[in-house]
Amino acid sequence: MGASDQNKSPAQEIDLTVAYWKYQMSDLASALVIPDSALAKEATQILREYSTDLLINHSMRVYLFGAEQGREQKLRFDPELLYVAAAFHDLGLLKKFSSENERFEVDGANAARQFLTAHNVPEEQVRMAWEAIALHTTPGIPQHMQPEVALLNSGVLLDVLGKGLDQFPSALREEIVAKYPRKNFKKDFLQAYFAGFAHKPGTTYGTVNQSICERFIPGYKSPNAADLMTASPFPDSE
Repeated sequence: MGASDQNKSPAQEIDLTVAYWKYQMSDLASALVIPDSALAKEATQILREYSTDLLINHSMRVYLFGAEQGREQKLRFDPELLYVAAAFHDLGLLKKFSSENERFEVDGANAARQFLTAHNVPEEQVRMAWEAIALHTTPGIPQHMQPEVALLNSGVLLDVLGKGLDQFPSALREEIVAKYPRKNFKKDFLQAYFAGFAHKPGTTYGTVNQSICERFIPGYKSPNAADLMTASPFPDSE
């Protein structure tokens, strides 16, 4: 405690205590706020127009979980960009945004790129949103990238796999889930998730999703990297 702190009167100490708790309460409230910029509102409209309640609630939780994790880690990140990435991250599972031969993550990333570019968002931010969505299911990489990329991934991991659940503030988690429920989430999300790439299982090679295809497509087996190396048409040197 410094000299100026030692000279504070009891009334001043009380005022500081009240201010501290007001800060704590406002900080808790801010953790539940969805960005309300024009860009964020339009992203929300797209999400609500084309997606389902299941994926809408999931996307909202992903943003709130990721944003709070960013605050707790004292990371400097763009809440608006993180929100747009969260809103678009699973659009590739939907028929309107799904391609025939791209990973669903890339489909969602491409939709976000088109959306952000149309709104004259700087290319650097567009690229960050694209990478965040394209890599949100890729283990071991996102946490080493920009905060927006890392936080989208960590929000997804918390909501889908429960990773970091014990470290997330339980009271805040309960408030988030009360506002954006997880009713039958595990079963329903797995079904919706698989349905988003069941028509193109080959795009899941090298991702966590190939095991889901093997689980639910009778007789399907993902390519084996060892077999592909052995069968390479590039001959060895003599």
